[in-house]
Amino acid sequence: MSNKILNSLTKYYKGVILCLIIAIPSYFLGKQFPIIGGAVIAIILGMIVNLFFKDKSPYGNGIQFVSKKVLQWAVILLGFGMNLSVILKTGRQSLPIIVSTIATSLIIAFLLHKILHIPGKISTLVGVGSSICGGSAIAATAPVIDADDDEVAQAISVIFFFNVLAAILFPPFGNLIGFSTQSGEAFGIFAGTAVNDTSSVTSCAATWDSMWNLGSQTLDTAVTVKLTRTLAIIPITLVLAFLRTKKTGRLTSQQTGTADQTTKKEKVKLKKIFPFFILYFILASVITTVAINLGANADVFKPVKELSKFFIILAMAAIGLNTNVVKLIKTGGKPLIMGFCCWVGIAAVSLCMQFLINII
Repeated sequence: MSNKILNSLTKYYKGVILCLIIAIPSYFLGKQFPIIGGAVIAIILGMIVNLFFKDKSPYGNGIQFVSKKVLQWAVILLGFGMNLSVILKTGRQSLPIIVSTIATSLIIAFLLHKILHIPGKISTLVGVGSSICGGSAIAATAPVIDADDDEVAQAISVIFFFNVLAAILFPPFGNLIGFSTQSGEAFGIFAGTAVNDTSSVTSCAATWDSMWNLGSQTLDTAVTVKLTRTLAIIPITLVLAFLRTKKTGRLTSQQTGTADQTTKKEKVKLKKIFPFFILYFILASVITTVAINLGANADVFKPVKELSKFFIILAMAAIGLNTNVVKLIKTGGKPLIMGFCCWVGIAAVSLCMQFLINII
């Protein structure tokens, strides 16, 4: 056992240390510049460092380990930030809007995937990232669909671009179209459903509060809606896992000659492909919910939530190190168009739904 651990350390430590060197400053810079966030900073720094590598092979195993395994651990730990009962109770009003905006984004992504011939995995990542919760949704989805690091980096870049635009443009836009300035409810729901990443939702809602001296009304509403929206990670990743497992099983069936061989192959593939870390994510959410309902203080889970954020940043550093920035720029046009269409579609549907159910 000790030899096995030693071999693993020898195999991975150089790449892991390199990722940590990028991730640690990115984490603290993300605290200083929340509208950008540590994950985006880590990807950018990773891509810059990658430009200066002539031979990355001594670091390759460790970088791969961080971009795959540590990313899955990050998603599992995210579950400890979710009290399901509180989220569902306080987010009930916004639920029809959340369902509508998620459906809109996924439909737009699917249609543009067909029309513009954008690769399926990048389309899935942009669609899911736009509709649910930006980087966290991409982090959860990427291992499920076996997306490569270039695809993850591209999706994160697209989401980041429209996050920044939303944080800057939505508060004056909300004032222009006549959102209530006496209460933060309507704009909070809009920010929570129409902005992708948590950092940008927070920035957008806090700006509205400061514009109209609303304390934290808008921010409280927006964050609750955003957490409710985050729950959609669970069904969407499970559906994607099922579809991928089914597709792989079908391909395996075509490649094997007998029924016995097919059954054996499918069992092996199912165990290998199904993202069991999503089930652990659900379990972590359930543990948090039960513990808080039994009287535990929610602050107990804050260190675990913070660790999950750092793990995502660490994984993004690895993804940046594995990303060809030249290729990213050359192939970035169509995914950017998709991100724009998803962004506009989500904002429009959020406004329409609020009008229909008399929130604005």
